Amino acid sequence: MARILVVNPNSSVACSDGISAALAQFRLPSGPRFDVVTLREGPPAIYDWRDWHSVVEPLCRLIEREPADAYVIACASDPGIEAARGVTRQPVFGVFRSAVAVAVARAERFGVLAIVEASKARHLAALRAMGLESRLAAEVALNVTMDTLLDPDAARSRLIEAARACAAAGAGTVILGCTGMAHHRAVVEDAAGVPVIEPCQAAAAIALSL
Repeated sequence: MARILVVNPNSSVACSDGISAALAQFRLPSGPRFDVVTLREGPPAIYDWRDWHSVVEPLCRLIEREPADAYVIACASDPGIEAARGVTRQPVFGVFRSAVAVAVARAERFGVLAIVEASKARHLAALRAMGLESRLAAEVALNVTMDTLLDPDAARSRLIEAARACAAAGAGTVILGCTGMAHHRAVVEDAAGVPVIEPCQAAAAIALSL
């Protein structure tokens, strides 16, 4: 059976559990195995460029020692994706790039919900690399911690407010800009009235298609 290795590059096991739960629908009886692993050397969350760069080498080492048919970097700023692609011949998917691909397939313009203000620069860099920065209608930062996002209720009202702001700015779809937001997807979508894309699910769907 094919193996798709999903790597959470932060050290939060609770975040990894949320990623694994979000992928439950993709674990088909005759389909590839989705294994979610936590990068123990990673920071508690990836808030800024320093955190982003700190996971590149341990991420590459993990990929080198863990055989898989495809790899998914499960952080919505795709840390180390270029380096990771250089250490394996297998496909490596970044969840943010995957979510953007799904977003632009569904609507002309999209919005992004970021965990902190510093996330915006990393997202913009990815969008520029894809040539899609002009399709971004709005990005709203919540400026909360990973622990707050993982709580079932603490950030939910702020997520809904931010998604509605993106929709008001012209976004036809909204991307959850942190994997810690996964368990809020359905509620935010219902409240905002536009499709809400969970990045790990987007990457899983693309990986399955290959």
